[in-house]
Amino acid sequence: MKFSRITVNPAQMGGMPCIRGLRIPVAAVVDMVAQGMEKKEILAAYPDLSGDDIREALQFAAEAVRERAIPLVKAS
Repeated sequence: MKFSRITVNPAQMGGMPCIRGLRIPVAAVVDMVAQGMEKKEILAAYPDLSGDDIREALQFAAEAVRERAIPLVKAS
């Protein structure tokens, strides 16, 4: 899958994947969604983002998880 809104620049944010060259990490956007924030709340917090940015950040995160094994701890 090609991601047109996700950028990686080693000189910016330590090379973390960001949205469109902005200093907004994909992880921050995904975390806000995971915390239950609505799209309008995320867009209010980051006015430079669009709904398409949020959607692509989630797609990028899903693809990243699909590409590697993540160890899970058995719940007690």
